[in-house]
Amino acid sequence: MFKKFLIPVIAVFGFYYIFFYSHIEDNLKLIFKVIPMLLIIILAASQKGSKKYQLLIVVGLAFCMVGDYTLQWFLIGLTSFLVGHIFYIFAFSSTNERQVPAWAKVILLVYGASMAVWIAGTVLSSGDIVLGIAVIAYISIILLMGWTAIRTGSTFAIIGALLFIASDSYLAINKFVMPYPFHMR
Repeated sequence: MFKKFLIPVIAVFGFYYIFFYSHIEDNLKLIFKVIPMLLIIILAASQKGSKKYQLLIVVGLAFCMVGDYTLQWFLIGLTSFLVGHIFYIFAFSSTNERQVPAWAKVILLVYGASMAVWIAGTVLSSGDIVLGIAVIAYISIILLMGWTAIRTGSTFAIIGALLFIASDSYLAINKFVMPYPFHMR
């Protein structure tokens, strides 16, 4: 019953933040940004199953929630997301592992290489070697997280990982390559 109530509440807060971002008072934007993540953490903590997996996922979610809040200080937020993804990798690696289909391997490798060339190449061409290396490391970690999510065979883990990859790609392109319309911080 609790989960059936919590999922729509998460959706409502998430959609409210996404679609009414411009109408939220500036001093409340960050609070509305982390409310869905806090509720997702509560949902994840209430799940049944392996305690090790659950703990690793909850800690990963907590780091990503902090990353959402601190993304205004880009490197702090990025580091928090990176740590969160490492916890997801450990969580996904602790489950029954399945073979990653060849098509998924190809897509992840081509996508990762393309993003590294495009985004890290743009950063490196600006002369910022340290940030360029950090971008390559982040792309590698998030793709490894996607890879390990696929190996779990869990639909939710795979969807979550793919959404993280898409979202982080959007943010990286917006920050380093070209601004997108309607972007949020």
